[in-house]
Amino acid sequence: MTVISEAISAIGDGPLTEDGLCRHVFPLFSRVLQRDEIYLANHSLGRPLDQTAADIAEFASLWAARMDDAWGPWMNEIGRYRSRVAMLLGLPRGDCVTPRVNAGQGLRAVLNALPVARPVVVATRGEFDSMDFILKTYAHRGRAEVHWVEADDSHPPLLSVDRIIAMIESLPRVDLVLVSQVYYATGQVLEGIGRVVRAVHERGGLAIVDCYHALGVIEVGMAALDADFAIGGCYKYLRGGPGGGFLAVHPRHLRDDDAEPLLRTLDTGWFAKQDTFGFQRPEEPLLAPGGDAWMDSTPAPLLAYQCRAGLEFVSAIGVCRLRDYNLTQIAMLQELLAQRGVRVCRPASAGAFMLVPWEKSPDAMDAVNALKAAGVNVDARLGFVRVCPDVLNTRAELERAAEIITRVWS
Repeated sequence: MTVISEAISAIGDGPLTEDGLCRHVFPLFSRVLQRDEIYLANHSLGRPLDQTAADIAEFASLWAARMDDAWGPWMNEIGRYRSRVAMLLGLPRGDCVTPRVNAGQGLRAVLNALPVARPVVVATRGEFDSMDFILKTYAHRGRAEVHWVEADDSHPPLLSVDRIIAMIESLPRVDLVLVSQVYYATGQVLEGIGRVVRAVHERGGLAIVDCYHALGVIEVGMAALDADFAIGGCYKYLRGGPGGGFLAVHPRHLRDDDAEPLLRTLDTGWFAKQDTFGFQRPEEPLLAPGGDAWMDSTPAPLLAYQCRAGLEFVSAIGVCRLRDYNLTQIAMLQELLAQRGVRVCRPASAGAFMLVPWEKSPDAMDAVNALKAAGVNVDARLGFVRVCPDVLNTRAELERAAEIITRVWS
């Protein structure tokens, strides 16, 4: 049993409590908790466990001690990374997941696997900047025809499954639909993604779900959604830092025999070869079986080590328990702010953070900078300050944060 699993086991199986977390979980984060601030940007860069530094050191030690023989344990760790992510996605096998440095690489791999030269893509205006920029670049270069679904006029702007489906049904052909399970700027959970998936499948197209702001916050269940692909990463709620991205492929698109895969991407490399280390070069590029056919060139083993502790922590403590505790903290902070006359915005179905509208100046970064100067670390999107407590925030911290926010807003 690892230090992380021992600590989680000591909490017990019931709902999380601040006392139990302080006694058993806080010591796992002793290094980052030395920072003199109230960290409420947990929706952005997740706080690392102490074990993460040791895991990264293990990667470096293998490199120095074993040189090229380190590839054996390195590849084993990459395999464990794939399996851990697959489990959180509700997928039955680890090779459904291929590591990527970022989620954008996953989107490009899917775009470059579609069997038409200029695919018709439906996406929403709420997608993260990277996805938005990639799709606009493909459209600008004539490599895709992109149709955008607008959000409504509410504040914050929200997206509707009915609007997405209406767009799909209005087009003669749809090859790919991209939606987020939780929208990065507003925190909106897109209820009814399964309906979107069914709608695009009925038109012969495919569905890709960005679950970056969902994984570790709500149960994703990619297989249950029946989505063809999922993209995301460990930067945020999985506490893995930058570089730990992934592309997940539904098992129905994988072939375990020598037959030609149903889909094959142009974003490929020698780790997708049928015999990676055989160094044979047949004119026909033969792919590895299963999800390995979606691998790229030489992978980065470091990402598997830097993400290991965070993935173990989330899996051990349980997404549902983390969700319940987060909702309790959100309700507490909302009430503390309401008592002080500070308005909070939060969609009816939302992820792990809430929004505090900023109206004193055109740029909400003014509020972010003022809060950081006062010791509260947050960020802003679309004129709202995003605030996200997590299991490392105490009630006393939330009370102090409410007082500081009130002072900055007054």
